[in-house]
Amino acid sequence: MTLTAHSIIAGTEAESPSVEAGTTAAAEAFPVYRATTPEQRGAFLDSVASEIESDTDAIVEAAVSESGLPEARISGEVGRTTGQLRLFAEVVRRGDHLGVRLDPALPNREPLPRPDLRQRMVPLGPVAVFGASNFPLAFSTAGGDTASALAAGCPVVVKGHPAHPRTGELVARAVTRAVAAHHLPAGVFSFVLGEGTELGQELVRDPRIKAVGFTGSRGGGLALVATAAARPEPIPVFAEMSSINPVVVLPGALADGDVRALAEAYVGSLTLGAGQFCTNPGLLFLPTGADGDAFLAAAGEAIANAPGQRMLTPGIADAYSAGTARVEGTQGVRVIATGQAGDGEHAPAPMLSEAPAGLLTGTDVTDEVFGASGVVVRFEDVEMLLPNLERLEGQLTATIHFAPDDAEAARRLLPVLEEKAGRILFNGWPTGVEVSHAMVHGGPFPATSDSRSTSVGSLAIERWQRPICYQDVPADLLPEAVRDDNPWGLRRRVDGELE
Repeated sequence: MTLTAHSIIAGTEAESPSVEAGTTAAAEAFPVYRATTPEQRGAFLDSVASEIESDTDAIVEAAVSESGLPEARISGEVGRTTGQLRLFAEVVRRGDHLGVRLDPALPNREPLPRPDLRQRMVPLGPVAVFGASNFPLAFSTAGGDTASALAAGCPVVVKGHPAHPRTGELVARAVTRAVAAHHLPAGVFSFVLGEGTELGQELVRDPRIKAVGFTGSRGGGLALVATAAARPEPIPVFAEMSSINPVVVLPGALADGDVRALAEAYVGSLTLGAGQFCTNPGLLFLPTGADGDAFLAAAGEAIANAPGQRMLTPGIADAYSAGTARVEGTQGVRVIATGQAGDGEHAPAPMLSEAPAGLLTGTDVTDEVFGASGVVVRFEDVEMLLPNLERLEGQLTATIHFAPDDAEAARRLLPVLEEKAGRILFNGWPTGVEVSHAMVHGGPFPATSDSRSTSVGSLAIERWQRPICYQDVPADLLPEAVRDDNPWGLRRRVDGELE
């Protein structure tokens, strides 16, 4: 397949990117799009999913070619992408995200009457979304940020990732077909491509953009946060950035289980996708003693037998090599095992290291190395473990492996991990993020720039909304969501009671 990637702005192809054209079209589309009914918006999201599915073969071919990821992985991402869109179609139709609250007037209340008060959530306005390198579909052109923003009623301008431009364009074409089929303004969705960082900075600076969704490096995310904060009208940036996703193995999990199987499962999670998931377990706390030694030996053997996998870009592979060299060169770090470099280009070997607990502060040992590199820290008891967990930065995930005898220790760890992570797992591995209502894919800084939200799951829609209250507004002027006759059939909180 041959395809030259273009920018697609308000449904029109452009040889060169034009941020101003995309943001202008988005601003013009906003009044019409925000006024769509739940059924109209839900049907549109369903159509986006169907249009992507109709182009699955071409999208998979392009994504495999550009990313080097296997066809099965990309096919799964197509399903996840369309599943997210359909999840948000259900959310929109249900209408709970509107958060409607009605406090009827109490004209006879003493000492002062209460006015008629009605509240709902409204969309912020046009949103800029940055495609991710490691998920060409699920976190990119029509990924979770785009799906949730469109569900909220916000037009979207996507900055496509240069690592997979053809994939991005194919998905963008599918979205624009759905926009046209539903007779929506073309500016509901635009897609711009360009190398370097200036295009993205220009997009965030544009006064028509009201919020930003980003998945990528800490440096890239913080640069956008700084730009958004420096605007005459600062705007929120929801950036998913860096995480090493600590795993705690408690003694009972080793004593009561198959140590080798547990170690091999850990290495499998660490090396999954060449370690290019944002949830790969980069830091593992392991008990001292014979069982811990056996785990470490088995993990080292598994790493030694693990070949390197092709990474997404030469730049990412170079950054991984620099990161592992930095860890290896830190005084006190012991390299347990390294694998073999993989066949082909930019497929560096995985690495497993051991570091004393004292290196968790004041060194780079806990900095994220994006790739299949893990650090193990041994601990004698919970009293030693707790202060080391407290020193960690914010994370997307934290995991505990335990047996029933470890329940008291786990109970002590939980409050600390709640302060550190957005998702806490027991007896599992953090790679793999379910798209569901209860999922949280976020966490305290620097995992994200705003810990109050999530980029996966139905709660993500709340990032792109704000509350508005209507006081004593005449009945014939009220929007449908807060009218007495409830034409959309929403669940609403009336005088504090959910109805």
